[in-house]
Amino acid sequence: MSTLQKIHPCLWFNGNAVEAAEFYIGIFPDSRIDRKVITSEEVSAGSGVPAGTVLTVDFHLAGHPFLGLNGGPQFQFTEAISLVINCKDQQEVDHYWEKLGAGGPEAAKQCGWLRDKFGVSWQVVPERMLEMVKDPDTTKVNRMMAALMHMKKLDIAELERAFNG
Repeated sequence: MSTLQKIHPCLWFNGNAVEAAEFYIGIFPDSRIDRKVITSEEVSAGSGVPAGTVLTVDFHLAGHPFLGLNGGPQFQFTEAISLVINCKDQQEVDHYWEKLGAGGPEAAKQCGWLRDKFGVSWQVVPERMLEMVKDPDTTKVNRMMAALMHMKKLDIAELERAFNG
């Protein structure tokens, strides 16, 4: 018997949940598509989702479960919800920023946040920045945060310079 994670995200797509899942699993290690559920005639009659198309796709990103739902055009993603990626170094920041940002709107890139081509918002965050934020010296933290406010992709070396004054 498998153990289900208590909470996991369901992402609402407009017919492209499988395409999104395939895009994401190509970016994150330890990722896979687990299952696709096809819309039956009965479900189609009640939902408007065409029979024979994928209704849901279960997938894992970096070992974490997700559900993609092809629910239709009535809901769109917003920055009110974002997925945070904790990155161990600048190489990881660069990797996720480049891959997830490809095809997404440039105007949505700010302070380590980006929106991908499917409309999902991501925060690409260096672990070192999270350490600096917790420092008891608020002057250092404020200098670092002021530098961050002028960045799109976060630059760990630049954040360190600002932090150290």
